[in-house]
Amino acid sequence: MSVDFWNQRYAEQPFAYGEQPNHFFATQLSALSVGSLLLPAEGEGRNAVFAATIGWQVTAFDQSEAGCQKCKQLAAQHAVTVDVQVADAAAFDYGENRYDAIALIFTHFPSALRQQVHRQVVKALKPGGILLLEAFTPAQLHYSSGGPKELPMLYTAAMLHQEFHALSIQYCEEINITLDEGPYHQGTAAVVRLIAQKPL
Repeated sequence: MSVDFWNQRYAEQPFAYGEQPNHFFATQLSALSVGSLLLPAEGEGRNAVFAATIGWQVTAFDQSEAGCQKCKQLAAQHAVTVDVQVADAAAFDYGENRYDAIALIFTHFPSALRQQVHRQVVKALKPGGILLLEAFTPAQLHYSSGGPKELPMLYTAAMLHQEFHALSIQYCEEINITLDEGPYHQGTAAVVRLIAQKPL
């Protein structure tokens, strides 16, 4: 999906995926000690702003300028600071051993880009850092609650085990959940969830 697609979606009102954080992300992040957090492809900023409100130092980026503007607006409403940048996932400077946590929440990329981003994410985590991920699985093609309709852009637990083999995987499961995240994530959904830690 193109930059124009996302700019158009994020220019709409209300927030396309709501103003509240993703449930899995919020629950897991709240259990961690606060530190530095990276949120790639963060869209309108619901997760970034939540993280900032509980004390995280948040860096977020998205290819959509409209999405980043809404992130800034949401941060201002909550009187928090988020370092939000307009950037493409392929070109962003992830760095090395930089973040205490990274969250990939419905960040669906074409296969080659996905693998590139996942390699960069592993490098960017500090030793002991935590990766949180939630994404749609191929079973999501049976549901109308959101996500890409192209099989290569959907994730499986086996794929995540392979692409994050350098991390210590603490939890990885494909499950069905009920989404209630703005107008575009509503109803039964098939997702995979991952919690993994970079070895010390």
